[in-house]
Order: sequence, then C-alpha cells, then structure tokens
Amino acid sequence: MNPNTVTTPDNPIPDTRVEPGTAGRGAAIAYWWDRVGIFAVLLLLIALMAVLAPNFLSVDNAINVARSVSINAILAAGLTVVILTAGIDLSVGSILAVAGVGSVLLAVDGVPTPLALLGGILIGALCGALNGVFVAWLALPAFIVTLGSMTYLRGLAYSLLDGQPLVASDLGFRGIGNGSVAGIPQPVVVMIVVYAIFWFLLERTRFGRHVYAVGGNMEAARLAGINVKRVLLYTYMLAGAAAGVAGLIFSARVLSAQPTAGEGYELDAIAAVVLGGTSLAGGRGRIFGTLVGAVIIGVLSNGLILLDVPFFYQLVIKGVVIIIAIALDSLKRFSRASG
Repeated sequence: MNPNTVTTPDNPIPDTRVEPGTAGRGAAIAYWWDRVGIFAVLLLLIALMAVLAPNFLSVDNAINVARSVSINAILAAGLTVVILTAGIDLSVGSILAVAGVGSVLLAVDGVPTPLALLGGILIGALCGALNGVFVAWLALPAFIVTLGSMTYLRGLAYSLLDGQPLVASDLGFRGIGNGSVAGIPQPVVVMIVVYAIFWFLLERTRFGRHVYAVGGNMEAARLAGINVKRVLLYTYMLAGAAAGVAGLIFSARVLSAQPTAGEGYELDAIAAVVLGGTSLAGGRGRIFGTLVGAVIIGVLSNGLILLDVPFFYQLVIKGVVIIIAIALDSLKRFSRASG
C-alpha cells in the first residue's frame, strides 16, 4: 500500500493526497510546487511575452487567448479525471471530432438546437464509455485501447462526412463558439461551468474520493469496498463528455463539421494536466491546477504567434514543453519517495 495511504474503520477509503507537514522535505517541496510554482511559471511567462510582444497585453489579445484556451482546457478537465486514476486517454481529440460532426449533422437535419447540443455531448460520453468498458471490464491497457479509439474514431469522423467538411453557416448553436455574455466569450463561460462541475465532483463527492483512491492504490481501493470498474467507467465517460463539449465549441467556432478537428489536441491536453500538477502515476492532482496548465499552453502558443515564430518551430517548442512537464512529474514523484 502507498505509504501515504490512510484508512480507518470509519473511513475505509484510502486518502492519497499529501498535506504539508505529513511527509518529508521532498514531498513538501512537491506539494508547494503544485500549488505555487505553477502560478509563478504562468506569471513569468506572461511577463516575458509582454516584454517580447508589446501587443500581448491588449484587451483584444487577452480575449483571443481566453477563447483559444477554452477548448484545450475543457479537454484537459476530462483527462484530469482519467489521469488521476493512473489512466490515459489518447482519443479525446478524435472524440471531439466525432461529437462535433454528429452535432452539426443533427442541426443540419433540423433537430432542435438543445437536442443537437445534447446529442454531441452524449456521443462523446458514449465513446468514452466504450473506452471505459475495455479498460475496466476487459482489463486492457488504457494506452492501447485509447490509441485504437483515436484511430477508428478519426476514421468514423471522415466516413460520416465522406472525407469533406460540412459547412453550416446558419448553425443554431454558433453562439457558444463566437458569442459572448457580458463581454466574456461564451466558450470561456462554458469552460468555467465545466471546471465548476469537475471541481464539485472531485472535491465534494464520494465519487471524487474514489477517483483519488483508485489512482493512489487500486488494490487497496478494491479491498476498501470501492467498485473500481464502475469508477473507471465513469471517468472515461466524463472525459468523453468533456471532449463532446469541446467538439461543440469547435464546430460552432468554425461553423462547420470538420473531420480533421482535434488532431493533436490530446497532446496539448495531457501537457496541461501534467503541468498543472496531476501525476501520471495517479492519485495526486487538482482540477484548477489543470486550468492553469492549459492557460500556460495557451499563452505560450499565442506568444509564439505574435512573435512570428514559424509553425514548425512552434511544434518543436511545444514538444519540449511536454517533455519538461513529464520530467517534472517524474522529479516530483522521486522527491516524494525520497522525502
């Protein structure tokens, strides 16, 4: 059992979240890095971009950054729940595409806008549930399952559109991609709602405690009476539903169904989760840390564009950031173990 796992007769659910003062120096450093260090990195990055690109701090650019961050942040929120269980989901980008295509097809066929929106979310949840069944009940490696899902779902998105985009300039739900509420872009409003829901699920419900317990020590969680298979199923469903919401926003922004939507988005989402302090080993992390990680990715991307950095160099820099994020995660785990 994880040395930080605590169980009592009154609370048999393992608690893998380490508080300062309950572990050694290494664990304390890792704890405060997750809560303070990531904000310091964001502030330093903003300051750097403000110096290098004078237009970076303009109101219009800030709105653009917020709008662009929303999709990746929503994807990352769903991935956070999966990664907290020591899982992974490489298919969220493809789920985004299928959900977006499905919702646009429903809208074009005359389905009322609320039902088209609900349909996109349900398509995403169904795709996630299928991943969960393979991972939880068939005990297949999540990496392999979601890698396969990433491929066949992408093929499904292409087949539904015969390989061609479907333009829908009068899309009924275009407002969630391009509209605003009291000057705040609607995608940002949706993102805030999504994070509020995920925060509540993880921090204020039994399901959230079960997620941390399964990620901290799956066998201990099972012995404590937690239905591990059901928890895993629900986490992948949530990741799929979040990808469905992201797909709705993407389609609304471009006013079309795009079979190529979301390609490569899973990497940015994983980077945001890990940068935000969630451990790839599971059991540790906070949903709002993921939001900060997504903002870091968004600020970096926007700054590179303002600096006219060629696209291929942007890919190189993002790849380095992902490697650094994973290296930091490994370093934090080593600090906890040695602390």
